[in-house]
Amino acid sequence: MSSTARNNVVLVHWHDLGRHLEVYGASGAVSPNLEALAAQGFLFANAHAASPLCSPSRGALLTGRYPHDNGIVGLAHHGFAYRDGVQTLPAILRDAGWRTALIGMQHESTAPGSLGYDDVDVADSDCDYVVDRAVEWLDARAAERDAGGTVPFLLNAGFFEVHRPYPAHRYPPGDPDAFDVPSYLPDTPEVRGDLASFHSSINIADAATGRLAEHIDASGFGEDTWIVFFTDHGEAFPGAKSTLYARGTGISFIVRPPKSLRVATGAYDGLFSGVDLVPTLLDALGVEIPEEIQGLSHAAVLTGSVPSVPVREVVFTEKDYHDTYDPIRAVRTRDYSYIENFAPRAALELPLDIADSDSGRALDDAHTRPRPAVELYALAQDPDERNNLADDPAYAQLRAELARRLQSWRANTGDVVASDEQGSARADEFMARYRATLAERTDTIPRSPRGADRNYVDDVVSGAAQ
Repeated sequence: MSSTARNNVVLVHWHDLGRHLEVYGASGAVSPNLEALAAQGFLFANAHAASPLCSPSRGALLTGRYPHDNGIVGLAHHGFAYRDGVQTLPAILRDAGWRTALIGMQHESTAPGSLGYDDVDVADSDCDYVVDRAVEWLDARAAERDAGGTVPFLLNAGFFEVHRPYPAHRYPPGDPDAFDVPSYLPDTPEVRGDLASFHSSINIADAATGRLAEHIDASGFGEDTWIVFFTDHGEAFPGAKSTLYARGTGISFIVRPPKSLRVATGAYDGLFSGVDLVPTLLDALGVEIPEEIQGLSHAAVLTGSVPSVPVREVVFTEKDYHDTYDPIRAVRTRDYSYIENFAPRAALELPLDIADSDSGRALDDAHTRPRPAVELYALAQDPDERNNLADDPAYAQLRAELARRLQSWRANTGDVVASDEQGSARADEFMARYRATLAERTDTIPRSPRGADRNYVDDVVSGAAQ
């Protein structure tokens, strides 16, 4: 699509949320402000991160390029970084005449000043701090506008929430028996208590999001500002974050168009990938989409058009490095999920924060069983992706077709999976370097005034968090 409108963009993103909201069907995860935002815009019901890990997913979201292509295949604070020449959304918009700002959470780089923002404040990423500073920044832009300035802006407001831990003094837990436990988790007192704390974090982040949205409207920016809410990947519970199942890659994604567009809004159930964010926004803003962008634009949907054919038939997802090396690739359609595991691993490789949680400790030993090399799931009958059909003869033709599509994508995008030996050695090297840096810096790191028992080693100093 083409446009002459130089609208503003406000990105609001939370950490480790997945689709764990009542508006997506999760019991007890109340978020009235996000529901209001969705009612005024588009709720993407079938959006997926390109990766189930923090830095790789964010890198894909902010570049429109897959992790193996942009270079961030592991966590930024472990040493992974963009390849030279990779352009981010703020850099593209800054070059096109937008003023760009980052306030709070990012997890793409240990040098957030290099990401393409004119203004950077990563002193804290607690949601209330971020909104306080974002309101001040918006007020400064409103004053410039009222004085005759017409420069459009991109504001990236990143919350640490709802990442673990959930300290009770900051996130007082509610009634652990007032909701249903997700079907993929064991229903135990420990898991319920963990979820109650998670829900409290959601409530507080939602209130902060509502305050920011209200200020956008009160300051007169609502007429010409896109508000985009998203998270990076699945929730930090065993079997979600760090997996390529829907609960690991499925993300909350809500877009409220500028009110001046007067478009008919509603739910959008088409497949959407994290790499689609950049081309969608650039298209909606009338900015040329760089050739190296690998995502697809859904801008026509956001301006009220209904595509005659789906924008996407499939989404591709990938995982390489988190705390360890765990190479996986997957292709997903609306009806099926096909996964290839490239190294022998346990059924679930739990990230450290999940393994050390009450929910992680509540697991039996089933998650330690060997993982199959290939997985295939029929989503209509098996939404939790537990009944592996990969060796069922009735699905042999489908398995071959999805394997072909996955291989074609890998070949076309230059995806090379390291051997288990090479990848594990690299992971060990990066983790050893990170732990050494952590030990050197821990005694001198400032603490968040609101979440004083969090580890802010990277979050405060460089805008990154584990």
